[in-house]
Amino acid sequence: MKITRRGFIRGAAAAGAIGATGFPHIWNKNLSLARAADGEIKVGVLFSLTGTTAIIEESLNKATILAIEEINAAGGINGMKIVPVIEDPASDPATFAEKARKLVLSDRCVSVFGSYTSASRKAVLPVFEKRENLYFYPTLYEGRECSKNVVYTGAVPNQQQDEFVPWLVEKFGKKWYLIGSNYIYPKEENNYCKKLLEGLGAEVVAEEYVPLGHSEFSSVVNKFQSLQPNVIFSTVVGDSVVALHRQYRAAGLDPAKMPMASLTTSENEVAAMGGEAAAGHFTSAPYFMVWDSPENRKFVDAYKARWGQDKVTHFVSEPSYFQVYLFKQAVAKLAPSDITPPNIREAIKGESMIAPQGKVQIERENLHTWLWPKIGQCKSDGQFEILKQSATWLKPEPYKAYPNMHCTEAGLTES
Repeated sequence: MKITRRGFIRGAAAAGAIGATGFPHIWNKNLSLARAADGEIKVGVLFSLTGTTAIIEESLNKATILAIEEINAAGGINGMKIVPVIEDPASDPATFAEKARKLVLSDRCVSVFGSYTSASRKAVLPVFEKRENLYFYPTLYEGRECSKNVVYTGAVPNQQQDEFVPWLVEKFGKKWYLIGSNYIYPKEENNYCKKLLEGLGAEVVAEEYVPLGHSEFSSVVNKFQSLQPNVIFSTVVGDSVVALHRQYRAAGLDPAKMPMASLTTSENEVAAMGGEAAAGHFTSAPYFMVWDSPENRKFVDAYKARWGQDKVTHFVSEPSYFQVYLFKQAVAKLAPSDITPPNIREAIKGESMIAPQGKVQIERENLHTWLWPKIGQCKSDGQFEILKQSATWLKPEPYKAYPNMHCTEAGLTES
């Protein structure tokens, strides 16, 4: 049976009310261990359905629910059903933290799938570290984090930039303009980008940050026109991506001469802005909707059948989908009485599967994921043409910008 978003939210609210009066659940009374009860495994789903990043996070929610429904339809995990508790943190880091506490303490979820921005991940991190719970984070991010309580399934800087930046310098030139949203992810990605550019003899003519949700880019576009960079390197996120692209196009700028090269512009943002506004620009990501594989065709067909033929998949919805299957594989190794966040964490180390992008694997040392970097150019139909794929999957190196620091199973070390 398919469940609507509204039905899920009503169900989650009802479950919370029943739980307070004795409904069987995963956690035991002292909250230190978890167990499967009455054939159910309760998980949290924490993506924004409203606010500035809902443009992307709603699709992460949909991909997560699709995977849960598929697993349950196939018999669940050793016969146990996954029960999702959905919360809307409304694109606000403080609300993310509040909802995370609810999912861990009140709803007693054994793990939580959530977040798009690093600001929201940082906001919930203390909750999961203090309570020894487990957070599955599907988004490309800046690295420089080493937590035993997060499974990171999105790309880190070396998996998006190591091939992308040299390729762009060779194709377009060495004069770069860096534009990003004003929080940790764009600043750390740009820090890594600048290290690569320095090694290539390139220069940064401007580096600028705008608030989350920013929509007025006329002054930025004027600087593009006056400085004439060869490449505009964009780490703008959410609704702002749409505004930036539309105003770039309205100003008559030419992506053939001054392309925007993004780590954050996916098919989802392109669908919102229209293909003409995105055509000619570039994105680096491990996954594009057009990727041709049996696993991806199955994913795309299932996503469209579940959520609408006009919907698109992209490089954050894809890990949102496959990380639920990795969770399933880890939990399937455990007896019902052993289903605890620490045990799931140990069980998921080294787990692999054939995801829509190709074979992925959780790195034992740092709980990040081996991925397949690709470079795509957007077309006017809203899809990307894949111009280049790495010859092999790439190891995640979350501290590559800081070579004296290493994330290991024992924790963060410095040399």
